[in-house]
Amino acid sequence: MRLVKIIYLLGLCFYQLASAATEEQFDEELTLRPLRDGKLAARFSLTTLLKGSTPRSPESLGLDDASQHYTLFPLALGQILREYAVTEMHLTLNAGKWNYEGWGYPEEAGVGTGGELWAWMGDSGTVTVDERWKGLRNALAGLFCASLGALDEQRTTSPALTFRPEGHLPNGTASHQLRHATLPSEHVCTENLTPFLKLLPCKSLSGIASLLNPHRLFDADWHGLGVHVRYRSGMGVEVRLAFQAVFDPVRYSTERRRDWSFHSVFGRVVRMACPVARSSLVRVRLPESSYALAPVPTNVVGDYAVYDVTNTSQPLDVELRWPEEHAFQYPLGSDLMPLTPLSIRRSLKGSSQYTAQLAIELKNNLPVEIQTSYLETMPWLLQFELHTLKLHSNAVPRDDLVEIVTYTPSVPHARPSLLQAVLTLPPKATLQLTMDVMKPFLRYTEHPPDAQRGWDLPPAVFLPFSFGEGNYSVAHTHDDRDTGAHRAGDREPQGLAPHAQAPVEARAQRMYTPVLLVDLATPDFSMPYNVIIMSCTLVALIFGSVLNLLTRKLVIVRVGDAKTQ
Repeated sequence: MRLVKIIYLLGLCFYQLASAATEEQFDEELTLRPLRDGKLAARFSLTTLLKGSTPRSPESLGLDDASQHYTLFPLALGQILREYAVTEMHLTLNAGKWNYEGWGYPEEAGVGTGGELWAWMGDSGTVTVDERWKGLRNALAGLFCASLGALDEQRTTSPALTFRPEGHLPNGTASHQLRHATLPSEHVCTENLTPFLKLLPCKSLSGIASLLNPHRLFDADWHGLGVHVRYRSGMGVEVRLAFQAVFDPVRYSTERRRDWSFHSVFGRVVRMACPVARSSLVRVRLPESSYALAPVPTNVVGDYAVYDVTNTSQPLDVELRWPEEHAFQYPLGSDLMPLTPLSIRRSLKGSSQYTAQLAIELKNNLPVEIQTSYLETMPWLLQFELHTLKLHSNAVPRDDLVEIVTYTPSVPHARPSLLQAVLTLPPKATLQLTMDVMKPFLRYTEHPPDAQRGWDLPPAVFLPFSFGEGNYSVAHTHDDRDTGAHRAGDREPQGLAPHAQAPVEARAQRMYTPVLLVDLATPDFSMPYNVIIMSCTLVALIFGSVLNLLTRKLVIVRVGDAKTQ
């Protein structure tokens, strides 16, 4: 208890320093959303704004940068952003598969399995964008203890159609370039969470971030962290640290109930607010059925109960119970409508070691036409045969429903494939897209240590951006705050709720497919060892025999009675 008081006093001193520096502000928020399959989705959003600041111009990279004195803004990350003149950056590390149909859209869009990094950088100056991209990923690899250095030119693309700027770019996109890379085999662990927490002004000692318990977070069904940097014109540079997780309270409960609390889910409670936080909010999505929520929330905004813990001095343990429910009954998948306008299935067919077929099935869950962008960024390990691309709608060939926007073929050992297309889905239709692919042979030095397991392929990305007109309702899952995002399409996307119990959400947000595993032709790595053993044996026999003949002296020794000699 004494240690807690000391920490709190130090926090107050820190708050006095932060109050003098009005150009920085810190806000934290926790959003909790019960899901219809009994699980609980949690999103931590920890935002630091450096007011009046602008991204460093790449033209000044040859000159000494001005000294950066931060109070709340993370210095370690700020130095990297200034060193490589990064205007906007997004880094995510995720583990698990996000269930769009059962969980709906996530609070944070980047839920692709593995590591993903994309950044917008100015293309003028003495240092090229590619050189700065290399330095950026290596610096982030050291900061977050991740294998981001493997995001080299063999995995880097520029899919500007799908990854639009979420902030503002000085002088627009004409003077900026995008770099994007994925590493599906990279996962998130405690080694990544520790430096993540060190970027926060209060670390994990107080505030909402104190609930980030690694023992519980990494036991969740799905978890991932993100670091998002963007420039907001007229406001400054914003760094938002996010952590998402999907917990299963039924698995924790001995009575198979979906009741939850901070202590049961995170193993902790919020004991004190972060002294330097301008705002600290906990938002709980209220269920439609009968429930009991404790303690009484500060306010209720729409479907959310809001707890303001900015100035609280008492421990907070939010608890949500379903009193009339004795044991949770998992709903049958056939009785539920998908929560997203698209249902996507992606697979790799074929047992050959040389060829295969990439198959994608998209189902339009709305009674209106949908247009969506389709992105494939494939390493050169799998080479597309674009002339074999076929599209069927309800088993009828429809080549008019696909429009190729960009295609960049792969270069072995140098460049990945990039395919960007626009697909049109008729109302309530199912599209089957197939394309033949070729598996090249790799050098024996290019195989990973676990070569027999196979290679992880990055997920495909879909971005619905145009919905047909109609009289229907829209379902949202998170607040409509000003994000400054520039989305594909000019009009506000709309969607239909064909079923009252499971409304379909129709928002322009990226959708990631699960990663694929490809089996490439793998040499018998035991043969080199057999050859080495055999060669060493022969060399030892031959060399030993020749050495004996050359170095030993042969003499005749007569064996007889020693007395007669």
